[in-house]
Amino acid sequence: MVKMAKDNKEALIKLGKKLFAEIDKGKNPTIELPVRSLSNVSFDRKNKTLILGNKTAERSFFNVAHAKKFLQTLEVASIAKDLIHEEKHASLRDVFYMAKRTIPGTKVNLVDEQTESDDVIEDLELITELSREQLNVTANKMGSVVGRVTIEDRGDTIRWDKLGSGGYSIPSTVEEIKFKEVKADYVLYMEKAAVWERLNEDKFWEKNNCIIISSQGQTTRGIRRLLQRLYEEHKLPIYVLCDWDIYGAYIYSVIKYGSINLAHQAERMAIPNVKYVGITGDDVVKYDLKKHIIRLTDQDIKRIKQVSEYDWFKDDKVWQRQFKMMKEISGKVEIQALTSRGISFISEVYLPKKIKNKEFLA
Repeated sequence: MVKMAKDNKEALIKLGKKLFAEIDKGKNPTIELPVRSLSNVSFDRKNKTLILGNKTAERSFFNVAHAKKFLQTLEVASIAKDLIHEEKHASLRDVFYMAKRTIPGTKVNLVDEQTESDDVIEDLELITELSREQLNVTANKMGSVVGRVTIEDRGDTIRWDKLGSGGYSIPSTVEEIKFKEVKADYVLYMEKAAVWERLNEDKFWEKNNCIIISSQGQTTRGIRRLLQRLYEEHKLPIYVLCDWDIYGAYIYSVIKYGSINLAHQAERMAIPNVKYVGITGDDVVKYDLKKHIIRLTDQDIKRIKQVSEYDWFKDDKVWQRQFKMMKEISGKVEIQALTSRGISFISEVYLPKKIKNKEFLA
């Protein structure tokens, strides 16, 4: 662990030395990094993951358009180096406040919004080839898990099935977790904490010998990495339960293929064999959920068009059919609509039946 931290710090020091050498030679100090945008992301059909392309951009100090971003990059790199050296961790919000100050001799703040420092941290991942977690930067904990699993977390032995109604709070960094015992047939991930609470109260995980995991909306990096570790290290199938809308479809695709903004991290997060077990257009008819349809907004329609044209969706007949159904009925349906059939219908009928009959979208 000490050697790894030392190597991580050296990667940041190497960046500093490279820029210092350029200054010493009278050159314009410049940082080169890959472009993080859809135009530089491609879909690897063989491995079924998103990959970052070869397009690069330069960020130099003596360029008015780049100068502030250049300084932000060096400031956050310095913060990360100090965190690693001191063996401390800081949240994304902490890093923002540590970097937020006025540039000497000016009235300009180095950063004005947290989105600026967050963006620079992702840039540093590409520049140094280190993950955010290796830079000792963490995000808020936004997930819960329960199941017959025993882990060791920083010296503490923890059983996920003995932590009451709240379950185990998934940390931002899950690399230090050691799995001591895992007893489960599969993992069920859901985007909504309220649904997780229903399944936990109904002991769905116990009755069906599985692990249930939730987040609040978009899946955090810690959750994605935990899902991948359970899949790769313990060979557990991963099923995703989402609303029947374009945002649920995208959450599923992020877990399966990776995300556009974090294509460089797809190798340690994507799970190509994940299956979708959430609400479908067919379920709307089968379970008589038409009266629970929520009308699409203009933004929803625009997003459906955008997502359906992504390379990993545009040739997928199964998902194109779902997108078409959304547009035809001009609506979407939430998972909680199933409670119209009974408070525990989702845990006692819907999910057990779907999983047993393998009624998945792949």
